[in-house]
Amino acid sequence: MHFGVGRSAVKSAAGQPSSPHPQPSVGRARRASPGVTATQPPRPRTRRVPVRRILCLLPLVLVLVVAVRHRSVLVEGFAHLATARWPWLVAAVGVTCLTWVAAAVTRQGALVERLPAGRLLATQFAAGAANHLLPTGMGASAVNLRFMTVCGVPLSRSSAALALYLLAESVARVGLLLALLVTFPRALRLGPLLPAHTSTPLLVTAVVVVCGAAAAVLLVRRLRSAVSGFVRTALREARAVHARPTRALALWGGSLAFPVLQAGVLVTVGLALGLDIPVTHMALAYLAATVAVALVPTPGGLGSVEAALVVALVAAGGPVAVVTAVVLAFRVVTVWLPLLPGALTLGALVRLKVI
Repeated sequence: MHFGVGRSAVKSAAGQPSSPHPQPSVGRARRASPGVTATQPPRPRTRRVPVRRILCLLPLVLVLVVAVRHRSVLVEGFAHLATARWPWLVAAVGVTCLTWVAAAVTRQGALVERLPAGRLLATQFAAGAANHLLPTGMGASAVNLRFMTVCGVPLSRSSAALALYLLAESVARVGLLLALLVTFPRALRLGPLLPAHTSTPLLVTAVVVVCGAAAAVLLVRRLRSAVSGFVRTALREARAVHARPTRALALWGGSLAFPVLQAGVLVTVGLALGLDIPVTHMALAYLAATVAVALVPTPGGLGSVEAALVVALVAAGGPVAVVTAVVLAFRVVTVWLPLLPGALTLGALVRLKVI
């Protein structure tokens, strides 16, 4: 009886008989041997394309390409600047800087939401460079559209604000041109701005394009719904903007100031190089040339703007040699001098994810 009690006492509390061999504790990890190292299968490496870095460098490459293509204009334009009167050139550079301020004011006026002022101004400077590297209007529009989208404005409303800006700027430019033509009817002959026998083909082309676009909108249901939705959004945005006096003043005041300042740059450059034309006639020639060039889809109007300005200033009474020098110097001040800093600013804004 004594031995029976001893056998029952060696049972564990769980009711299992004890084993003469010690068992390893539960949950304790086994130690690896000193000479053995654990190896894991290599993970496949995926190379990510540095898209943002490429976008940062792309403006500089485009600047180089455009500069090489127009190197003769650059050399001749800087040569004319060396003979100009520097006080007027300094004034021309200052007025050029004010054009970006006017563009920023107009962009803000086309949108109800308040945009960050510093980044908005930097974006206009960068958009000016993009506008000279891509077909007219596309570069600046793409940069500003991206900027508004990053600021949290929905794409539909950003597009409506962009359309409102373009409409206001076009109405202001054409309105100023008509006002100057009425005030100074003999200041400029518009005939030489267009080559001979081209007015009728241009008119026919414009009518065909408008009719084709209208037919496409009417016949394609998906396109019709997209256009009608955009028009509704644009009208709603326009009403909201004009319901605020400060926004309406910024929109139309900036739209009027922008072409006036651009014409002022041409006037100051003309005075620097001794162009003997009245100031109002130079401004009228600039507005007429830019309105005529708006139909030509060249990058920033490079080439077409120079030709139209030369023809317009000669039609206003300027000698050909001096007019050519003024136009080349004007393009250097407004395009070539800000182009490299503008491209650098554009790359910085892309890198900082502002656009």
